Amino acid sequence: MRIAIVGAGPSGFFAAGHLLGRGHEVDLFDRLPTPWGLVRGGVAPDHPNIKSVSRVFEKIAGRPGFRFFGNVEIGSDVSHEQLLGWYDAVVYSVGTAIDRRSGVPGEELPGSHSATEFVGWYNGHPDYRDHDFDLSGERAIVIGNGNVAIDVARMLTLTHEELIATDAADHAIEALDAAGICEIVVLGRRGPHQAAFTNPELLELGELRDADVVVDPFDLQVDDAHVDGELDEVLEHTMEILGGYAARTPGGKRKRVVLKFLSSPVALLGDGRVEAVRVVRNRLERDAGGTLRARGTGLTQEIPAGIVFRAIGYQGVAVPGVPFDATTGLIPNDGRGRVAGAERTYVAGWIKRGPSGVIGTNKRCAIDTVKALLEDAEAGLLARRRATAAAPADEVERELRARVPDLVDQAGWESIDAAERAAGEPAGRPRVKLTTVPDLLDAAGAIAKEAVR
Repeated sequence: MRIAIVGAGPSGFFAAGHLLGRGHEVDLFDRLPTPWGLVRGGVAPDHPNIKSVSRVFEKIAGRPGFRFFGNVEIGSDVSHEQLLGWYDAVVYSVGTAIDRRSGVPGEELPGSHSATEFVGWYNGHPDYRDHDFDLSGERAIVIGNGNVAIDVARMLTLTHEELIATDAADHAIEALDAAGICEIVVLGRRGPHQAAFTNPELLELGELRDADVVVDPFDLQVDDAHVDGELDEVLEHTMEILGGYAARTPGGKRKRVVLKFLSSPVALLGDGRVEAVRVVRNRLERDAGGTLRARGTGLTQEIPAGIVFRAIGYQGVAVPGVPFDATTGLIPNDGRGRVAGAERTYVAGWIKRGPSGVIGTNKRCAIDTVKALLEDAEAGLLARRRATAAAPADEVERELRARVPDLVDQAGWESIDAAERAAGEPAGRPRVKLTTVPDLLDAAGAIAKEAVR
């Protein structure tokens, strides 16, 4: 079979690898000129070990039957219906690209940002390259208690020496070096037992070169009635780490990260821009179904801040022609990846199940989707739904290039990759990213022409 996969992040590559391993052909699409999704544009620059999964993607891209088509927007350049005409099946692994809103009054004030924007900005994502973040104030507030919130807090503390060794965008390194922020307050609406960050991320905070970690011991005094079941080893370790931070005497470092639990923002305050956040103290209560909920106590405080980042989750964006559930922000499916109400259409990754888990979780999710697709093919379901055979590969590429003159294929991406790595090598950096679409397209085309000559 010939399969189209839309979205060249981890889920897309893992799905491609599983299909290629069973002798099928895969065309992998992305709206950006570059592949790798969040591995390139979302993983924190100071986490090179996580980014090393890109070597797996490179091996998958080198297999027979694989093609990459970047800078292609499904819905404008090519429709979903056109893909169904060209391929035996289509898999969407487009992720959850936009942030969730909190609905807190003042959220629209200048100085209030989503973590999505900030993470994309310091990672050199073209969509966020020109965003402006005023980092001149002394305090930043991060709303959320997951790994993204911890990443944002940590990035705001890194020294120039730590930043310059990474693939963070040059514009971000310059701005972070000049930042005046010396305190980052991370707000979690529930208690430490319900925090969504992982222990490796939490431990990293204690190793920061230029920042102390501050935890109020009172926040850790939660009785058994406020914990769901017995503490497992992971959660016990979490509490040990937090307890260690609470017992620490600050080391007099230039910055500090304050982890504040049972606290929710109820308003962002300011005259023309963010100047403070009003926070309510919460308590945990069980609802009628037995689920722990954070309820405000009415006790509030105002925390002055020059900038606020919300890191409270993501949701997907509808793909034209594909069913979409606006309530969940996901493409509706049967749990195995079969899209409800759409023929020969499948989903994998966050757009299938929601924004949770790590890269390994997405691998299992993608493989499960491919297994469902292959089961349907073996049962003859895909063939019965096709009026004609899939279009030949060369015919598809000709049509794509006619529709998208600036299409970036695998050779074009490899040219971009080589240019970025070469720019980083003199400074001992993994790469210096090109951060605008025109620059990326120029690198893809200019080096390819040079090779032809």
